Amino acid sequence: MAEFAIGATVLGTLSSLYFYPYVVLQIPLGVLIDRWGTRILMTLALSIAGIGSVILATASSIEFAYVGRFIIGIGSAVGFLGSLALASKWFPPYRFAMLAGLGMFVAMMSGVFAQGPLAAFVEAFGWREVMWGLGAAAFALAIIIAIFVRNTPDTNEHSNVPKQNWSAIGVSLKKAATDSTVWKIALVASTMSGPMLTLGALWGTPYFETTYDLDRTTAASFVSVLFLAWAFGAPFSGWLSDRIKRRKMILVTGSGILTFAMALLIFIPNLPLTLAIILLAIIGGSGSAMAICFALVRECSPSEIGASVTGIVNSMTVASGAVLQPIVGFILDQLWNGTLENGVRTYQPHEFQTAFIAIFIACVIGFLTCIALKETPVWNTEIRS
Repeated sequence: MAEFAIGATVLGTLSSLYFYPYVVLQIPLGVLIDRWGTRILMTLALSIAGIGSVILATASSIEFAYVGRFIIGIGSAVGFLGSLALASKWFPPYRFAMLAGLGMFVAMMSGVFAQGPLAAFVEAFGWREVMWGLGAAAFALAIIIAIFVRNTPDTNEHSNVPKQNWSAIGVSLKKAATDSTVWKIALVASTMSGPMLTLGALWGTPYFETTYDLDRTTAASFVSVLFLAWAFGAPFSGWLSDRIKRRKMILVTGSGILTFAMALLIFIPNLPLTLAIILLAIIGGSGSAMAICFALVRECSPSEIGASVTGIVNSMTVASGAVLQPIVGFILDQLWNGTLENGVRTYQPHEFQTAFIAIFIACVIGFLTCIALKETPVWNTEIRS
């Protein structure tokens, strides 16, 4: 904000530019994974993400920063989707919910390191140098995946890859995109991940800085509690769902607790710091139940479009960040009283809480949609055996 002389709206836009290509690419990438496999796509995607990181690190204006952030979103789009595709090929179906949760665990642990530790690195070395390092890490991961990852346990993994038929790809895409059940599940996933992507990934740290008079690194460390709770909650939710053979019940419970915790955080003024941190943990832990959506949507769809419907759910999940981050920033700018600190706009605690009402409304919508979902009885003897 200081270097480019921008306010909350533009910062929210810059952050959300990661999500736009991510969202748009999920469905076509799902189709391509169904057809081509994961290894090549993930190698190329990580290389693109590395290029975007370098562009952002060298950006001389906010416009170039936009470009870099956008390209990072393109390169990141296949990551989680590809991981789920690999899980479906290498493990039996009755393990999928837990594996989706484990994927979330790894993702959220990276979110933990992107809070306090990353803030400390930025303070010590500068944000540009950190982006250079992240770009180098992306290139290194691309090389590792190219060498070690295989699409299937079959030693001749290309033997089962069908010849490309673009009309068939179009049919798969249409099947995935016209299923109303798929979109309901996707909406639930998006509203349960929205608080994490909006509070955890952007606005939670400045909120805690302002409300509790904390330095940036300390505030970010407290916000990382949300990611930690999500990291451990996601695999637990997946394991529990597989164990009790229920999807909807856990989703409804998680969505309800999430909505209630958001209400407490937003509508109760002057919360003690300890209670606020506990609420962050509850928001992360309850929201993590959305990992079950990836198992549920596959169980509701034909196997040949498994990655495609997963792409729809993942696109909506990330779309919540693309929508809510700039909305919260816009509301903050409308409420801003003109205060500047070191050339950066500062916002009051009650202004943050008012802006966060947008997140709460999304949670309510998700909870009501979750109640309307139908349980899918997939636990037959064939799958369990």
